[in-house]
Order: sequence, then C-alpha cells, then structure tokens
Amino acid sequence: MKLSIVIPVYNEKKTIEEILRRVIAVRLPKVEKEIIIIDDKSTDGTKEILKKIKKKHPRFKIVFRFWNGGKGATVRTGLKYVTGDYIIIQDADLEYNPQDISPGCLGPFLKEEQE
Repeated sequence: MKLSIVIPVYNEKKTIEEILRRVIAVRLPKVEKEIIIIDDKSTDGTKEILKKIKKKHPRFKIVFRFWNGGKGATVRTGLKYVTGDYIIIQDADLEYNPQDISPGCLGPFLKEEQE
C-alpha cells in the first residue's frame, strides 16, 4: 500500500522543518509513504528552506506554485502529483498531529489491502 501525504504550505518557515520531521517519524508497517509538498508562493523564506530540504530528501516531491491561490488551489495542485493508493492532507502549521496517521487510523485500509 502506498500513502500519499500532501502538505500545502504558505509562509511556514517556523514550522516546515518540524512538520516534516514528524511526518517522517510516523511508522507505518507495510506502507510506503509518498510526501508531496506544495508551496503556495510563500514570501517569508519558506521557499529557500524547501530548496534545502529537497537536496537532503530528493524523494520528496516539492512543487513551487507561481502565484498564491489559497489552500484549496494548493491542495488541488498537490493532488496532481499523487501516485499513492490513499491520500492524506497534512497542514504544515502543526495544527494536526502527524501521529494521528497511525496504523490504527489506517487499519481498515490495511485490512482491505490484505484481502
């Protein structure tokens, strides 16, 4: 099973590295994680941080939008890059804890995959 985690980002220089650490730390046995980060034309230095992250984690899909379109447009852009069987949207502002993406949460889907 492959899980695509789409992370819309706008002016998150204070939280982007922490949210990515937390997403990476989530252990999901038998699940391949695809991490897709979409920057919505950040103006606070987030873009520069993401460029450094891209060098460190070349498997991440990092896309820079050419104009600010809001969260909905950013999520829709991210969905174009998804190749997983299932999708989760993870906000970059730490409002939602990535630990909620747990084997328990995915249990029904994992069971479905095994059948």
